[in-house]
Parts: sequence; C-alpha cells; structure tokens
Amino acid sequence: MSGIATEKRMQVHDAADFGRVAVLLGGSSSERKISLDTGTAVLTALKKRGVDAVAWDPAEHGMQKFAAAGFDRAWIALHGPGGEDGAMQGTLQWLGIPYTGSGVMASALAMDKVRSKHLFRAVGINTPDYEVIRGAGDAALAADRLGYPLVLKPAGQGSSVGMSKVFEARELSAAAELALGFGEPAIVERCITGDEITVGVLQGEALPSIRIVTPRIFYDYRAKYEADTTEYFCPATHDKLIEQQYRDIAMHAFDALGCSGWGRVDLMAGSDGVPQVLEVNTVPGMTSHSLVPMAAKAAGIDFAELCWRILETSMGVSTAMQPMGAAANDA
Repeated sequence: MSGIATEKRMQVHDAADFGRVAVLLGGSSSERKISLDTGTAVLTALKKRGVDAVAWDPAEHGMQKFAAAGFDRAWIALHGPGGEDGAMQGTLQWLGIPYTGSGVMASALAMDKVRSKHLFRAVGINTPDYEVIRGAGDAALAADRLGYPLVLKPAGQGSSVGMSKVFEARELSAAAELALGFGEPAIVERCITGDEITVGVLQGEALPSIRIVTPRIFYDYRAKYEADTTEYFCPATHDKLIEQQYRDIAMHAFDALGCSGWGRVDLMAGSDGVPQVLEVNTVPGMTSHSLVPMAAKAAGIDFAELCWRILETSMGVSTAMQPMGAAANDA
C-alpha cells in the first residue's frame, strides 16, 4: 500500500484483546439490505478469526438494550442515515464504547454531500461543478447554468440511492422528484464523462485504485450490488504516476473531512485527465461485490484480515466524553 500516511496502525495479535464485539448491522435506512449483507459477512469473518462477535440490529433491539448488553466495542456495518452520518457514532461515544472508523463530525460531513463539496472546494480539491436544489424549479435553473448531461442525487444518501443521470430537459423533473424524495436538499452536478475510479483507505494508507466499467448508464445500485456485468480493474492504471495521483487525491479528500480508520473515496477522471472527487464513504460495503475488499485483496490482505484490521481502528483512541470510563474512537 502507499499514499500519504496520516495515522498509524495499532496492531492487535490476540482476539481476546478486542473483548466482546457488537457488529452493528441492518438499521432502518434505505440501505438496510446491503447493511445486513455487509454485517453478516463481517460477523462470519471475525468469528473465524476467534473474535467474540455478536450481531446487533438497532432497528430490532434498540440502543437502550445495547447499552446494558456488555459490549466492549462496536464494528459499525450500518450504511446510510442513522449509521453512517454520525448519529450512531455519537451514541456510542456517549456510551463510552469504542467503534470502528471515523468519528462523529467526520461521519456527518462525509454523509452530507453539500458540505463535503464545500470543504473540497475550500481546500483546493477538484470536484464537479454543482448546485444545491430544494425544488424542481431550482433544478431547471441549475441545468441552465451547468448544461447537460447532469447527475442528480440526494444530499444525504449512499449506495447511489435516489441518483439519476439526466441527458436532456424532459428527464429533469422526474430525476429532481426522485432526488428530493428523502426530505432533504439534493445536488445537481455536472456529469463528468470518463473513468470512474475508487480508492480504499485503511489505517492511514491508500489501497490500490479500482477502475469501474459498467454497461449501465452509470455505476448505480444495481451495478454495485446485483449486476454481474460490471467490470473492475485493480489497479485502475499501470501508470505509476497516475496511480499515485489517485491515491494522493483520495487521501487529501479523506483527511480534509477529518476521516479516519477506513473508508473509500470515489473519483471521476475526465477527458482532461484531471481527477475530480465525488464523495467519501466512511462505511463502505463489505459484500461479495464490494470495492474495498477487492482493493485490499490486491494489496495482499484477505477479507478476514481486512475485517480484523478495521476492528483494530477501534483501539487506543481516547475521547473527552467517557461517562462509562471507556475509550472511544473520536479520530
């Protein structure tokens, strides 16, 4: 692996050192199904490595019972609102239970596409031109300024939920209605034509990049989780300078939002050769079709080892809020 090292691995050799681990999965977001798949895969891998891991679905059991269940730490496998947006991270931090991945603020910023793009621009990270919309009329004005094709997506969803690519004006209204159907603003973004690239991040280093090729209009929910026609090339390029550029940009975006532990950065490399950051995912999928396990495998890290190393991100980082006397991952 390579990239700009921003944090160090705290290596754990004995599964007993993790204590009793809750794998948080399911939840009530639109990404519940994928979260169940992710959590089940993670749970199986951790158990094979001897970790005392237990599945916990907050939508079925609630967090009041969780607080009394005697867990020592949590492996967060919840996708979307309620699990990836800082809400669960804040709950765990309040309980004094360490958890995997990014802290409260970084999780919230990464989930909020509007504010993350504001930050990217502020620190000089290239990101596609965009407009924030709150109604269909706003979408028409944004289209006039940005031109077609466009990408419309909700401001706070993941896994391409509510996302559309729009090629002409007659498609705009339906796409805006879909993107705005989650009770939050949406983004109209200039569509970048070119290679779709993703870079996983693990314990302060970038994993090999992946180039995604799909016969679908774009890398949507079906292409991510259901289609067998999607192709993946890892690394994305055999040009070492370009590969390093992808990794460095990904680490810059990851750090700009204050993310830590693990995650994934999605980019587009247009015809001008300038990579542009689309978003940062702080709890990426860990299913059979998922990208971070694919990149980790290319770096010599198998799935069980990846799950173990992500669990390591819950170790050794203190928080100022420790009502129960335990450390939590606030970095």
